[in-house]
Amino acid sequence: MTAPRTAHCVIAGGGPAGMMAGYLMARAGVDTIVLEKHGDFLRDFRGDTVHPSTLEIFHDLGLLERFLQRPHQRMDRIAINFAGQRLEVASFAALPTVCRFIAFMPQWEFLDFLASEAKTLPHFTLLMNTKADKLIETNGRITGVVATGPQGQFDIIADLTIAADGRTSGLRQQSGLPVTEIGAPIDVLWFSLPRTATATPDTLLNAGAGNVVVTIDRGDYWQCAYVIDKGTLAEVRARGIGALQETVLAAAPHLGADVQALRSWDEVKLLSVTMDRLDQWARPGFLCIGDAAHAMSPIGGVGINLAVQDAVAAANLLAAKLASGTLTDADLDRVQKRRAFPAKVIQFVQAQVQQRVIGPMLASKKSQGDRPPLLFRIVTHTPFLQRLAARMIGLGVRPEHPTAPDVATPG
Repeated sequence: MTAPRTAHCVIAGGGPAGMMAGYLMARAGVDTIVLEKHGDFLRDFRGDTVHPSTLEIFHDLGLLERFLQRPHQRMDRIAINFAGQRLEVASFAALPTVCRFIAFMPQWEFLDFLASEAKTLPHFTLLMNTKADKLIETNGRITGVVATGPQGQFDIIADLTIAADGRTSGLRQQSGLPVTEIGAPIDVLWFSLPRTATATPDTLLNAGAGNVVVTIDRGDYWQCAYVIDKGTLAEVRARGIGALQETVLAAAPHLGADVQALRSWDEVKLLSVTMDRLDQWARPGFLCIGDAAHAMSPIGGVGINLAVQDAVAAANLLAAKLASGTLTDADLDRVQKRRAFPAKVIQFVQAQVQQRVIGPMLASKKSQGDRPPLLFRIVTHTPFLQRLAARMIGLGVRPEHPTAPDVATPG
């Protein structure tokens, strides 16, 4: 076995929550090791909606200008195409933020940016191709992880272990922390299509005749999400790839001939949607954040942003005490007290949208498909609800701002 390593903090998972927490902890002078099981960040069909709340965090950190130099597209309002009718649900123009738009940025760019910034900090270490296998427990306290990397298996001994390894978190499962299953009635098929159209509609969600399709303009291609009832993948596949092309085009006619590029089921990835949350986020020496603490539905694209907010709150509440060696178990519980309420509110809203909007749209027949759901009709004609929707989507509940000390930023 490779010789053990030590750190103030070890973070399992190099996703948005893990990389932001790692950056902020190291910035505050906390010796931090982040473990990422893959060799790079280049994985398709990961969430890439960076909301105004997250952009505001980059602004607070003095990183926004450099961050926005990465490839991205911008959307300053949320509009829906329902059977040819354009319905505007939210405009970000009135948000009290520097950036009043959603930035659609491939997640590998987001993560690579954070990694490049964090690597300039003397207290930060990123170990790629390295997986946290299991928790180390000493007298009822988590004191680190057993990890496997290119040089073999080794221990990392740490004052705090953070699980930021996603909705299928192995560390969360090992911890024994109780989970409440909320459930979700939908799954999502992800695929990309070449983009040859010269004009891009400003509608993100496209629906009608029982079909719901999200189309994200990625410059030279479309990233698409086709929503299906949970557990019906076999039925959808049995109808053939041609039938999928037809139903996608019926909901999103602006795709035009581009949809013909979808030729094989090998190009379609299933996102099995789950919603759950931990009843308790921490135990002595151990904390879960992001999807490891609360798996979100893809509705609203808020998952990344909630994960980042968790990371900021964790650094705000814990970094200085970690650096000084005064961290207590009660401090870990403060993270849940700060962040559980926003997660519960957003999950409630997502559940309502799934049940009252998406569900009826999927169930609608062609003869009934020209009439938008009641909620959309109400929001479209109610400016107050549009402003509320903009705040919920753009800022969320209880947005965080970095307050952890900056003792390690170069220059």
